[in-house]
Amino acid sequence: MTASPSPDTHDLDKVIDFDVIIVGAGLVGSAMACALAADKAGESLRIAVVEAGGEPAVFEGENFDPRVVALTQASQKLLSRVGAWPLIVAERACPYTDMDVWDADGTGSIHFDSHEVQQYSLGHIVENSVVTRALLTRLRAYPQITLLQPAKVSSLYRDDDNDKQCVLLDDDRKLSAPLLLAADGANSKVRELANMSTREWNYGHDAIVTTVQTEKPHQHTAWQRFLSTGPLAFLPLHAETADHQSSTDKLNTHYSSIVWSLQSDRVPELMALDDDGFAKALSQAFEHRLGEVVQVSKRFSFPLRQRHAVDYVQQSIALLGDAAHTIHPLAGQGVNLGFLDVCAMRDEILRAQARQLPLSDMSILKRYQRSRKTNNLAMMTMMEGFKRLFAANHLPTRWLRNEGMRTLDGLPALKKLVVKQAMGL
Repeated sequence: MTASPSPDTHDLDKVIDFDVIIVGAGLVGSAMACALAADKAGESLRIAVVEAGGEPAVFEGENFDPRVVALTQASQKLLSRVGAWPLIVAERACPYTDMDVWDADGTGSIHFDSHEVQQYSLGHIVENSVVTRALLTRLRAYPQITLLQPAKVSSLYRDDDNDKQCVLLDDDRKLSAPLLLAADGANSKVRELANMSTREWNYGHDAIVTTVQTEKPHQHTAWQRFLSTGPLAFLPLHAETADHQSSTDKLNTHYSSIVWSLQSDRVPELMALDDDGFAKALSQAFEHRLGEVVQVSKRFSFPLRQRHAVDYVQQSIALLGDAAHTIHPLAGQGVNLGFLDVCAMRDEILRAQARQLPLSDMSILKRYQRSRKTNNLAMMTMMEGFKRLFAANHLPTRWLRNEGMRTLDGLPALKKLVVKQAMGL
């Protein structure tokens, strides 16, 4: 267990009081705690963060975390505000300046360039463990945050007399607070215990993720090819060479993180291939845009499932990030939506502080839900539409989508609007 000096979390005979309890110290949960503590109006808040897992793994040199996120500038702004961004950049983050998207069943393609919107980059590809480690470092620097790790939530109950939500941990410690925030992922234990229902369905796709080394450098470009079996993305990474001197020409830019979404029945065959066989299949699927795939790291696969909570909130409880919504990874927007949840909830909590409202006030939670649910549903609907559009194989649809991509690519003003929206500008 890691904890700030107070309160005493070792006394099992009493309920330990906080102002906010956050379950989950991953990307969204840690960001939520830091976002509250970093604001002057939140300095008086006593915050508990409950995390079931251990410390994030460390990947160095030419070893990479297979899980990566494509961070928008809006997400970077949040991470900068809490002091995590400099730590992330100091460890490892790869900017991408361009994006190339094309249709495997036609000639339609579109290219996005950061210079078209007068920006240094479109975003950054960062390993999950790097972001988590930076946020945990910042979290531990705030004296008002108590991190309980490892600790699991075993049950919840409501203390109506004191208007608080109570949390019982697996080691029999009892926590209470007027507000409980669940940031414990797609299979949220808090959501389950609170009986908060979801609408969900399988996409019929599995994703294969791994890190590859390619014959040609990635050119700081995020590449995505839409095949009839699902989208394939190559996301740029870089590693320091042995003589790295903080110069970009000393970075090895031949590494990419891949996310290959495929119809579920096609995945076992690809996972069963040896590394050479998989590299060959991947090179062909990617049309050798970066030459041959010359090295493949350990592969992982998982089913893709869309999930959306019917309600994000109930009395004294709110869901954030994947606990509230999960979407198809084809646009890499999952964690960015989670960070927008964080910003919306931070604003509501700090507004309540300024107005001296109890944090259990349902008006706070309902405003948060109104703020985020519409936006998240719109993004989920758009991703589902893209998936269906590019999966359609009949000739008229193929013609329309190719023509649409060519038309958009030839309209700079509209492309600029699309890029700015995607970047969170």
